[in-house]
Parts: sequence; structure tokens; C-alpha cells
Amino acid sequence: MIFVTTNDLKKGMRLAKPVYNKNGVLLYGRDTKLTEQGIVSIKNFSLIGIYVLEPAEPLPPMSEDDIEFERFQTMAVFSIKDDMKALLARKVPPNLNRLADMIIKNYGGGDKKISFTQNLRSPSDYVYKHSLNVAILAALISGQIKESLEEQREIVIAALLHDIGKLTILDTIACKDEPDEEEREIIKRGIMDGYNLLEYSEITPQTKRMITQFQREVYDLNTAEENEKNTSLATGILMIADEYDKLTAMKIDESPMSEIAVLKRLMADETYSDRLVNALTDSINIVVPGVCLELTNGEKGLVIRENQENLLQPVVLGFDKNIVYDLEKTGDAVQIKDIMKTMDNRIIIDKERLEEYSNKPVHS
Repeated sequence: MIFVTTNDLKKGMRLAKPVYNKNGVLLYGRDTKLTEQGIVSIKNFSLIGIYVLEPAEPLPPMSEDDIEFERFQTMAVFSIKDDMKALLARKVPPNLNRLADMIIKNYGGGDKKISFTQNLRSPSDYVYKHSLNVAILAALISGQIKESLEEQREIVIAALLHDIGKLTILDTIACKDEPDEEEREIIKRGIMDGYNLLEYSEITPQTKRMITQFQREVYDLNTAEENEKNTSLATGILMIADEYDKLTAMKIDESPMSEIAVLKRLMADETYSDRLVNALTDSINIVVPGVCLELTNGEKGLVIRENQENLLQPVVLGFDKNIVYDLEKTGDAVQIKDIMKTMDNRIIIDKERLEEYSNKPVHS
């Protein structure tokens, strides 16, 4: 699988991932060969590029949940883009409440984990995709801790709008995770401009308060209309969702941080509530049975059993020595180094080998 920019697409290339229109209707399925008309359609969608299969490469496995998640992301990005353009024009966003309700319906139930797949981002679409994914993660976390529907709705809408101000500055600066001092000042000015746009959004005072608290904590901006010093639970959810998505996102010119590294960072930082970090890990598939890993002893491995008490210490089958390690008992000798990914940033799952080795004796 390789990523090909839109300008380099050729007739006959096979799609590795489906292509949808703004309504979520499938236009081109996986393994479809590109036609001249298909290339024109993809260019009209302003896509930076797509993943295609190598000439002799078999179609990689992709679950129905993964396919549906990508379909929803595609459809929702078009929606949030329209909303943000409306706000920039000082108009009421037309889709905001409906989109928030869709996100909560699909991901806010708190009843199952999802595979949180990160799509490739460019500077021009970074804010849209980031805002959407923060909203999805916020729905997952708030659903996991059993927030009320009204509270969830306010949290998700706050997530959708929390970075609106970044659209008022250069996109190459807006998408930076670690801006320098001068760039940080530019971002702050953009965030302030975004704060002033919120009056056109028709959001509730509580939602606006969440956004202003977030801006105070993350950007050190005193835009809040109240003098609250304590960060609310809802703002804590926004901060974790924002940080996790920002660091694990896949960009054209920058490699994402590993989910493992990000989780360790969140767990070690007292800024983030343990309860909310646990709610995040209980909502997305990270170190679950079937996931392929790199271990610190140099081996590649397969998770065959989760550790409910410590996500980072599962039971793992090491491929090289064909030994099962309980990472809760191996100490520093064998631990997780990283998660193995596909080219399009999806976690590699090996269900067949999981079934074969799930009952193998454990080596401590």
C-alpha cells in the first residue's frame, strides 16, 4: 500500500480505501481500478491524495466497523467544514447541532470500544479533521463516564468549535504541535479571533464556558467571562481528547507519535485526570487481543490477553522464540516498545494467529 498525491494518480491504480461523497454515499469501493472520470472526481473533492495498492498486492483486511468509521469521518468533515465557513462569515452554522447529535448517537453510548483510525491530514484540512476527531473522542469519554445527554451535547459542540480561531491564521502554523514562540503568539491571536466568532454560533453559555476554560488551560488565554479557577470535568475531557488526537494524528510531513507513547505521557502528567484517561482507554482499541506489537527485547509479538488493571502490560506471544510473555511479570526485561501499524496508520490485527495461540502456556 502506498500513498499517492492527487496530481500523481494514474488510470488503472487500485484503491486501497473506499471513497465517499459528502453525504457518505460510496463512490468507489476498495480494489476499484481508477478511471479518468474517477481521478477527476477525486480532484473535485479537494483530496490531497489517496492510498492505492501495489500492482500485485492483495486487498488488506478491513472490518465493517473500520469501513463505517471512515465513511462517517468523510461525511462529517464536509459538515464541520460548512459550519466553520459559516462562522467565519459571521453566520449561524447550519449543521452544528445535527452533527453533534450524530456523533453522540454513534459514539457516545459508552457501551463498546471502537478502532480509532487516524486519516492523513494536510495543513489545509487539519483543523476540520482535528475538531471532528476531538468531538468523537469527547463523546466516547463522556459516554464512558455516564454524563447526561445534555452534558454530552455541550461537550461535543465545544469540541467541534474549540479550535475555530486557527482558521484565521496560516494553516501551516495552525497545524503545528510544537510551535516556536513567535508562532505561538500568532496562534494565540487566532484563538482570540475565534472566541469572538462564537457569538454567531448560538451555543449555550455552558458550552462557551467549556471552550474558554480550554483556551485558558491550553493556550494560556484569559478569554473566559467568569473568574473560575478550577477546570471543569468537561474541560478535562476536551483537553485529553485534544492532546490524544493532536499527537497521534498522521500528517503529510510529520510522523505521528505512537499511541503507547501518548498514553504514557497522559498517565504521567498530573494535568490529566486518571479517571478520564482510563475512560479514553476503555473506549478505543489500543492494546487488545490480536494486536501486533514490537517488544523491548527486539521481538515482534501478538497480544493474546488484555490486562484490565494495566493496559500496557498484556499477555503477549513473542513470534521469534514462540514464547508467551506476561508483561506484568517480566519487569523491564520485556515490555511494549510500540504498536505495529499498516501504511495508512491502522493497527495490525492478526485474528488467525490469536485463535491458534490463545491457550498457549505463559512464560513469566
